[in-house]
Amino acid sequence: MNKTILTIFEKYIRENKIPNELYKKYNVKKGLRNEDGTGVLIGLTRIADVVGYARDKKGNKVDIPGELYYRGIPLKTLYEKVSSSNQTGYEEICFLLLFGYLPNKKELTIFKKELRSKYDLPEGYLATNILKAPSIDIMNKIQGALLLLYSYDDNPDDCSVESMLKQGLSIVAKLPAIIVYSYAAKKHLINNQSLLIHPIRHDLCIAESILYLLRGENNYNEEEVKILDLLMVVHADHGAGNNSTFASLVVSSTDTDIYSSFAAAVGSLKGPKHGGANTTCKRMMDEVIKEVGLNASDEEILNIIKRILNKDFFDKKGLVYGLGHAVYTISDPRCVLLKKQATEVAEMSDKIDCFEFYKRFEDIACNYIKEVKGINICANVDFYSGLIYDMLKIPEDLFSPLFVASRAVGWLAHNIEEKINSGRIIRPAGQYVGEIVE
Repeated sequence: MNKTILTIFEKYIRENKIPNELYKKYNVKKGLRNEDGTGVLIGLTRIADVVGYARDKKGNKVDIPGELYYRGIPLKTLYEKVSSSNQTGYEEICFLLLFGYLPNKKELTIFKKELRSKYDLPEGYLATNILKAPSIDIMNKIQGALLLLYSYDDNPDDCSVESMLKQGLSIVAKLPAIIVYSYAAKKHLINNQSLLIHPIRHDLCIAESILYLLRGENNYNEEEVKILDLLMVVHADHGAGNNSTFASLVVSSTDTDIYSSFAAAVGSLKGPKHGGANTTCKRMMDEVIKEVGLNASDEEILNIIKRILNKDFFDKKGLVYGLGHAVYTISDPRCVLLKKQATEVAEMSDKIDCFEFYKRFEDIACNYIKEVKGINICANVDFYSGLIYDMLKIPEDLFSPLFVASRAVGWLAHNIEEKINSGRIIRPAGQYVGEIVE
């Protein structure tokens, strides 16, 4: 870029920092956050509830163990229901989020059949839109692929709730193929590896479909399918206020097409402060282990944590990825479940040493940050999810895309709910604090 322009821009940056006191003066919620760190309420929902704190009689925030509810049912209850069954459960959770109750056997069979009928990509779509145009980051490719689906829809701008359900289910069903084929294209055309495409099968659940498309027949087992399915259950929704869901609601509220809405959500989820944190956390932990080793002492682990916080290690942003959350304080219920799951996967994959290091790192980091900042902090869903994906031998390129495959049904459920109940464009105001030129 031209040096003069850069100089002008650098001056602009220096002179246009808005003082924090102005946020208090005008009672503006910076980042839609209250002074005590809680989020500003932006809507009403019956789909999911994210609980990380309570209020005492004086209205003060009180930290409590985290809870996540899908349609009023604790995630832990649903997780245990699915894990104790000999069937996968993600599709059942999709039904629950979309229609408000757990289906009976007949309803679930019909719903699964409907989803599987939509697995296929449009004719010519794979060769034209995926294999010829690979992307360095699969998340960006997913965005483009979703927008291209618009062109194959006979009535893409129909914003009725019925059309939204039909189009949304089609997206949920097609995401496994879009994600895995986009990864195959990257491997072949960017990483110069062999191209291997497995044809879509309609007899598989979504979790197994992902592993089949990625590895082919007889290259995965039922236990791996079950673990991936449980990961998808945990990631299926997280309330109306999480960044990607809110992004989709903002876009959808303009009455634009659902493909644009979902593309916006994917763009949000890519960021390392949101869904991209599972990849970034795994990379951070790889660097930590490389630096101090799995047998590091507690003191050595604490020192590397201090270096991260002091912007002297990893990406030098001062963030310990996988720790802390906007709502959860004492514990993230998703992390609690995944930590338990990670124990089983570590034993299965002979990576107990690595898992034990993660647990020690989590304990030391949370205790130190609490001591320094005086606040409760917990590991979040991203701390163990990347490790589990890695132990399942799922490529790092697919960590965040699998989050997309899981969360898309949540985006759909919230968009339908907003369309039914509000119908208004979401348009927050911004307080002007610049000068007026007469």
